[in-house]
Amino acid sequence: MTEPNMDWDAAYRQGTPPPWSIGRPQPELAAVIDGGGMRSDVLDAGCGHAALSLALAERGYTVVGLDSSATAIKAASVAASERGLTTATFAQADVTNFRGYDGRFSTIVDSGLLHALPPERRQDYLRSIFRAAAPGAALYILAFAAGALGESDGGGGPRGFAEEELREAVSQLWRVDDLRPAHVYGNAPESADGPLAHLDRDDEGHFLAPGFLVTAHKPD
Repeated sequence: MTEPNMDWDAAYRQGTPPPWSIGRPQPELAAVIDGGGMRSDVLDAGCGHAALSLALAERGYTVVGLDSSATAIKAASVAASERGLTTATFAQADVTNFRGYDGRFSTIVDSGLLHALPPERRQDYLRSIFRAAAPGAALYILAFAAGALGESDGGGGPRGFAEEELREAVSQLWRVDDLRPAHVYGNAPESADGPLAHLDRDDEGHFLAPGFLVTAHKPD
C-alpha cells in the first residue's frame, strides 16, 4: 500500500483517497474508543486525513494530529473547522523526530504508521512518541502482519511485522500489555488475479488485511 520513502504529499493530492484512508477510524481502533480505552489528550501520530482525530474530537477528546504531509494536514484542519471541532488541532512534523509536546499525551494512537516507516527510523519514531507521552500513557499501534498484502520483503508496499518482531520493537521503550491479531482495512480495486485477491472484503468493498493491534503503556 505504501512505500517507506514515498512522496506523502503526492499521495494525498490524488483525486481519490489513498488506500489507507477509509473515511472513518479503523474498526479495530473504533472498538478501543467505544470501550473507553482512550484518554485526553490524544496524539494521532501520522494522522493523514484524520478520520480518527475527527471522530475523537466529536466525542469531546482533545486531539493533536501530526503528519509529514502538508496536504493531509491542510485537509484535516479544514475538515475540523467545517465541523466546528475546536478540540482537534493539526501540525506538520517529521514523526520520527518531533518535539514540543514533552509529557503531554495520555493516549497515543498509531493507525498504520509504524509499518510504513523505513526500518532504520522506527526506533527514532518510537522514542519521539515516548517523549511526548505522559507517565502511564496508553499506546495503540495497528500494523500489518508480514506478508499481509501478498508481497515479498522486496515488494513495493510495507513489509509488515512478524509478531515477535513487532513486540521486540515496541518493548525497547514501552511496556507491551497485549499484542493480538487484528484486521487492517484499506481501499483498493478488487481483482481476481491481483495481489490482494486472497483478502476478504467488507460490505463497503474495503479489503481486510491481517495485522496486529499492540496495546502498551509508558512506565510511570
